Amino acid sequence: MTTTADLHTLTGAYALHALPDQERAEFEEHLADCAACADEVGELAAAAARLGLAVSAPPHPATKARVMARIPAVRQDVPRVHLPAPSRALTRRLGRWALAACVAGAAGLAGTTVWQHSRADDAGRRASASRQRADELAGVLSASDVTSRHVRLPGGATGTLLVSRSRDRAAFVASGMVVPPRGKVYQLWFDDSGTMRPAGLMDSHRATQAVVLDGSPGGSSAVGITVEPAGGSARPTSTPVALMELPV
Repeated sequence: MTTTADLHTLTGAYALHALPDQERAEFEEHLADCAACADEVGELAAAAARLGLAVSAPPHPATKARVMARIPAVRQDVPRVHLPAPSRALTRRLGRWALAACVAGAAGLAGTTVWQHSRADDAGRRASASRQRADELAGVLSASDVTSRHVRLPGGATGTLLVSRSRDRAAFVASGMVVPPRGKVYQLWFDDSGTMRPAGLMDSHRATQAVVLDGSPGGSSAVGITVEPAGGSARPTSTPVALMELPV
C-alpha cells in the first residue's frame, strides 16, 4: 500500500503513464480528492505534450526500455514531517475522548458508510474520466500521422493544434491563457464551413493545459475559441478569441 506522502510524489510518473496498474489505481483515487496533485498532473501533461511536439522521430526501443527500467529505482524523497510527542496529560485526555468517540462513531457508522460509498463511486468516475482523457491525448501525440500548427493567441498566449487523421481526433495545447471573467469559460469549436460545432471546454483555472477536442475534426477547416457562460453554449455567443486553421 502506498502512503499518502508517497502519492504526492507520483504526479510526474502518472502524467507520463509510467505507473504500474496497482500504483496507478491508488494514485487516481488520491487524485480525485487532491486539487494540488490534479493541477500538477495537468501542468505536467501539457508540458510533456509541448516537449513531444519537438521530437519528429520515435525513441529507439532500447532507449525506452532503459528509461522504464530505471523508473522503479529512482524515486523522489518522501516529505519528512516531525510531530511533537504528546504530553502525559494530553495522553490521559485522549484516552477519555477515545471512549466517547467510539460511542459516537458507532451511532453514526451507518450514515458514514453510505456517504463514503457515494464518495468512492464519484471519485472512481472522475478518475476513470481523467485516465480516458490522458489516454486519448497520448494517442494523438504518438500517432504516426500527427500534424501540428503553432499559433499566437491574444494576451501573449501561445497554442498548438494537433490532428491525427488515422485516429480521427484533434488536440489543443495552450500556454499562458488569460483567466476568463468570473462565471465564464473558454469553449472550443470546430468550424465546419462557417457552422460552429461544439468541441469541448477548457479549464478556466489553468493557464497551461492540453485538451483533446470532442468529436471528429473531419469536415472542419479551423478551430475557434470563444468566451461562454460556465457550462458552455450550444452556439457561440461572443466574438471568437481566436480562429485557428487546422494543420494539413
